[in-house]
Amino acid sequence: EVQLVESGGGLVQPGGSLRLSCTASGFTFSNYAMSWVRQAPGKGLEWVSTINSGGGRTDYAGSVSGRFTISKDNAKNTLYLQMNSLKLEDTGVYYCNTHMTNYGDEHDYWGQGTQVTVSS
Repeated sequence: EVQLVESGGGLVQPGGSLRLSCTASGFTFSNYAMSWVRQAPGKGLEWVSTINSGGGRTDYAGSVSGRFTISKDNAKNTLYLQMNSLKLEDTGVYYCNTHMTNYGDEHDYWGQGTQVTVSS
């Protein structure tokens, strides 16, 4: 089955950096776009970034543009999010996500999430 496992979260000071990873299995990773979505404490889901299947095109939420970099290593079935210049408002659970159609049904697949806490 499709499985996404995030890692790399932790506690970091404002201005610091973290690199998140998402290891994928159960599907042909190179054929799918991937996204990072986060959820701040007490808030709803917020889209962060998306990368296309081949890794050549990326999109970012305005709140993270210039600070975060999404990348995709298709040979390793791994998605990354390099987060620099972290701010307090970046705190939250970060999920990797992919959307695909299975037998005519569209599905969103999510990892378990990894906690990022930005605190002084």
